[in-house]
Amino acid sequence: MPIRVALVDDDSTMLDLLRRRIQRGADMVVARTYRTAEHFLGELPELNVHVVLMDINMPDMDGIACVLQAKPKRPDVQFLMLTVLENPNYVFQALCAGATGYLLKSSTADELLDGIRDIHDGGSPMSRNIARLVVGSFQDVAQQRINDHLLTDREKEIIDGLAAGHMYKEIAAKLSISTGTVRKHVRNIYQKLQVSRRSEAVRKVYPPGSEGK
Repeated sequence: MPIRVALVDDDSTMLDLLRRRIQRGADMVVARTYRTAEHFLGELPELNVHVVLMDINMPDMDGIACVLQAKPKRPDVQFLMLTVLENPNYVFQALCAGATGYLLKSSTADELLDGIRDIHDGGSPMSRNIARLVVGSFQDVAQQRINDHLLTDREKEIIDGLAAGHMYKEIAAKLSISTGTVRKHVRNIYQKLQVSRRSEAVRKVYPPGSEGK
């Protein structure tokens, strides 16, 4: 039985390109194409497909929101995100929504066909650039946690004060300790984090973009 594939993308030119590429695979067939997530969701209950190639950036409902609704209704269907967006946040959101793979639209025809076969066989295909971004993001989070665990509870309170822009005497007053003790803690923090100034210490513990996490 050939792998039955559905395509969801608001760009008609991209839909045509994907269809022609998939037709090169003797073991797969394009069963249906959709220009909107809403149209796809409307036909999903009766749709006979194994793999769905889902765009992310679409009007009205984006691909991630679509997968979030679709996966619980059809857990048997594998969702492969296909997008131009090289953003690890989108990758995480897509995987949490129920997607099993993530390829860039710049992938070659062979990479696309291999990705479809891989996800149908139980794999989780991911473009090399995206995989590198994901690994880098995990490493950044892991390093942040390691740095955080190096600090004592008192040192964490100190770094919070530094991050808030407080002066040493303000931190000392808030924690009911002397300014000299604050300076000693700050020296220890700098040594543990291997930095030499306040801004570097704050960035190590609270990297840019982590405010809402």
